[in-house]
Amino acid sequence: MSAHADPHHARRWPILVVIGVAQLMVVLDITVVNVALPSAQRDLGFSTLERQWIVTAYSLAFGSLLLLGGRIGDLFGRRWTFITGLVGFALASAIGGAASSFGMLVASRAAQGAFGAVLAPSALGLLTTTFTDGAERRRAFGVFSAIAGSGGAVGLLIGGALTQLVSWRACMYVNVAFAIPAALAALRLLVSQPHPDRPALDLPGVATASLGLFTLVYGFSNAETSSWGDPVTIAMLAASAVLLAAFVAIERRSAHPMLPLRIVSDRARGGSYLGVGITGIAIFGAFLFLTYYLQTTKHYTPIRTGLAFLPMSLTIMASAVAANVRLLRRFGPRPLMTAGMVLGAIGMAWLAQVTPTSGYLDHVLPALLIMGVGFGNTFAPAIFTATYGVDRHDAGIASAMVNTMQQVSGAIGASFLSTIFAGAVSSYVRGHAPSAATLDAATVHGYRVSFWVSAGIFALGAIVVGSLLPSVRFSPAHAEPAGVAS
Repeated sequence: MSAHADPHHARRWPILVVIGVAQLMVVLDITVVNVALPSAQRDLGFSTLERQWIVTAYSLAFGSLLLLGGRIGDLFGRRWTFITGLVGFALASAIGGAASSFGMLVASRAAQGAFGAVLAPSALGLLTTTFTDGAERRRAFGVFSAIAGSGGAVGLLIGGALTQLVSWRACMYVNVAFAIPAALAALRLLVSQPHPDRPALDLPGVATASLGLFTLVYGFSNAETSSWGDPVTIAMLAASAVLLAAFVAIERRSAHPMLPLRIVSDRARGGSYLGVGITGIAIFGAFLFLTYYLQTTKHYTPIRTGLAFLPMSLTIMASAVAANVRLLRRFGPRPLMTAGMVLGAIGMAWLAQVTPTSGYLDHVLPALLIMGVGFGNTFAPAIFTATYGVDRHDAGIASAMVNTMQQVSGAIGASFLSTIFAGAVSSYVRGHAPSAATLDAATVHGYRVSFWVSAGIFALGAIVVGSLLPSVRFSPAHAEPAGVAS
């Protein structure tokens, strides 16, 4: 299909703005809510153990329904799935902001996750099908990737400001201010384009994929709050392995599979999905443990913590756009993603040198700037390549795979790195005389070990991506590859 045959072509740049607003809302919501949790806990009176469910309810619904949400958009048209996701997310957020009990807040978070699973793949799918000219597509994906990569840090700043100056409830209500204007604009800008043949929905694939992802995310979440040896953790992870294996077997035989395996078996796309996933695991260490370090060890306020991450956000934005607009055409995704992961490893290794007395300018800021360049050069080419070359009627499910890898990798990073942190702290405490100073030193030691492990994950990712991705270059004016040499 030519660019001008698409009814969205003439409105592609306003559509990019709407897609960017939706993506920013989904990404920053995670960290916005995390900052608000302690205040919500004091207000509603739930326990620290229960607090985890505010995060888990969202992750379970979002992670398990993403593939279904992406396929629904392919079959029934992304205009209405996109608008439904925005309006539903806004309503769920408003209910969460008005929550009078722990159960009401958890239910609203689960609803946010469900509508987010419809919204996120539709947004990226719309981007994929709207921008068909190569140069414009790289620019649009650079902007989208900049938002996706920096949204978490922006969420820390917005969440800190709202929680400190207004209320934790404002962190929920703020989504309404993003979603409703975006939905109204989408009503005017987007045209419904359902699948012309609309094959039957692959119900066995839907069931096994959704249940498999649900048990996978739940298993890792339970490992974080309980242990890896907990019977529930073992049962959930085992069930996930069986269900996802059954899903692959079903998709291989289905006449109309929910996830055509050709999408993930392509080396360029498959390597990009892995790159997104590995980066997601490692990046967790930067956001979670550096936030803890700044707030508990350095005693930063929530607003000051958000401002501390701002240079990384700006660097991600600049490097993501530069990577897609200027570098991707010349070098292809493999060297950019490999170099980005190497920079991520260097930044994490730099953070691993922190002490209780380390300063922001000499220890934290340089690491954030290095990682910002690394994340921009990893995420932008990965998201572009992961959705490259797919049929327009498969764009939603290909986009959903990007979101799924991000979500699952977040659950893995949360449980794995939290376990590493807890083990390092316990080991340090056992080897030193008990005191308040020992506990503080043990906590910083845990951060450092976690940063070192994250650096190792990035280094492993550089090897995997460098080995798996083929050499692909994109021509100056078209979305088709100028040459492929495996």
